[in-house]
Amino acid sequence: MDLPVSNVVLVTGFILILVGIAGVVTHRNILRIIIDFSLIGTGSHLVIVATGYVANGTAPIIDRALPASEAAIRAVDPVPSALVVTAIVIGLAVTAVMLAYAIRIHETRKTLSIDDLTDSRW
Repeated sequence: MDLPVSNVVLVTGFILILVGIAGVVTHRNILRIIIDFSLIGTGSHLVIVATGYVANGTAPIIDRALPASEAAIRAVDPVPSALVVTAIVIGLAVTAVMLAYAIRIHETRKTLSIDDLTDSRW
C-alpha cells in the first residue's frame, strides 16, 4: 500500500490534534495542559503544511524547469508553509507566556493542580 506523503502527514496532524484535545479535557495539571496545547498547535501545523503539498511538485519558481503553463499543476503552494513558520513563532511566544503564568501560579499557590485553583474572588 503506497500512501502519499501528504496523506500520512495529514493523518498524523489530525491524530496529534485529537491527542492534544483529549489531554486538555482529561488532565488536571497545568504543565500537562500546556503540553497538550502545544500538541494541538503542532498537529495544526502539520495539517496546514499537508494542504500545500503537491506530489512530485517543485518549487514555485517559474523558469525553464517550470513553465508558466504547468505552474498551477506542479508547483508547491508556498503560502501554507509561510503561515506555519509564522504560527510556530507565535505558538512559541504563547507557550512561553503560559509557562510563565504556570510558574507564577506555583509561586503563589504552591500547586499546579486546576482543582486547587477553583476558588474565585469576584
